[in-house]
Amino acid sequence: MVQSAAAHAEQPPPEQTDEVMRAADGRPLKESLQRSMRRNKIKALLLVAPLGLFILFSFAVPIAAMVWRSVWSPEVANALDTTVAVMEEEWGGEGVPGEPVYAALYKDFTTEDPRTMGQLAARVNYVMPGARSLFGKTARKLDEIDPSQPIKPQLIEIDSKWGEADVWQILYRESDPITLSYYASAIDMRYNADGELVAQPSYMQIYRKLFWRTFWMSALITFLTILLGFPVSYLLATLPMRISNLLMILVLLPFWTSLLVRTSSWIVILQSEGVLNDVLVTLGIVGDDNRPQMIYNKTGTIVGMTHILLPFMILPLYSVMKGIPPSYLRAARSLGANPVVAYLRVYVPQTVPGLGAGSILVFILSIGYYITPALIGGSTGQLISNFIAYHMNESLNWHLAAALGSILLFVVLFLYWLYNKIVGVDAMKLG
Repeated sequence: MVQSAAAHAEQPPPEQTDEVMRAADGRPLKESLQRSMRRNKIKALLLVAPLGLFILFSFAVPIAAMVWRSVWSPEVANALDTTVAVMEEEWGGEGVPGEPVYAALYKDFTTEDPRTMGQLAARVNYVMPGARSLFGKTARKLDEIDPSQPIKPQLIEIDSKWGEADVWQILYRESDPITLSYYASAIDMRYNADGELVAQPSYMQIYRKLFWRTFWMSALITFLTILLGFPVSYLLATLPMRISNLLMILVLLPFWTSLLVRTSSWIVILQSEGVLNDVLVTLGIVGDDNRPQMIYNKTGTIVGMTHILLPFMILPLYSVMKGIPPSYLRAARSLGANPVVAYLRVYVPQTVPGLGAGSILVFILSIGYYITPALIGGSTGQLISNFIAYHMNESLNWHLAAALGSILLFVVLFLYWLYNKIVGVDAMKLG
């Protein structure tokens, strides 16, 4: 026994085992997990990369370009680079500049590309009506100017406006490539000769009225879609599935029809000799010589847009109502509430997520709608989007169009932020 103990004492101590847990390939388990997670993140990133690039180039970049174009206008600085440099050195913006500025202007007129001067004339004409004719007249009579003689009196002789301080102050102010002039024009304001922001003459004020018309008509259309869509959604959610599916097809049917066809059909229905007026005359509600005008005005725009946007209210409401258990109403009735109170105090509050989602969809779509107001809105049913399209396609004042679009975007973002503060976007359900 003593020998056994001695032999056991003489045995070497066991080797220290590695306490680090390892994977099947022999790598430390922690390192292996990190590599696996990193690999999964890269795979997920590659999967969402096409969607991210699509959103970037089709949404984020165009919006950023629009906002940038609304404040970036380098036409004056590009066309009158020498004049701008001399104005900054020789003239402080007070009164009429001296001979060096006029000489620099003559140099720019004679050396710049005619297309560049044409862009300059169009740019200044936005803030100073008549500038296009001023620059055109001056360019045509440059051959009459003697460079060896003082340039200032010769330019004033060509057109007396060159002797007015307002013209030079506008050129000096607009020479900065970063400008807020287009935003001022978009809210019916302008900069006077002293650089102060003042209101446009009353006969030139159109955009504030258009913004107001756009917002109140969009709010009215949203209210009408709620008024019409709420009972339809409730009916779809409470009917048996077989009948509900059939009625849902009727709700979705407009999506399978061209927007142009749907809008044009309202022209047939609402015009003076249209279907609706014929029915009213036949029923004796109105006289044949007193048919109401329901098209090419605000009424036509509201009716057409309410019909087109109604499914965008029904679908979110239906998706929420479908998830409300009918037992809630029965429980309220069993506790003593009458049907109206049970419906208003138990059922309706649970539809707020769908109501909020539908309202945001309809309102945002309304304020940016273009086709329906253009076809059936006439002169009184036009929205701000129609004037944005006008400046993009006809007047070619893209800067003003970008400013109008940017204001519309900022207002929508503000309303969305306000909705998030009051109701909460997390409570919104789109279906």
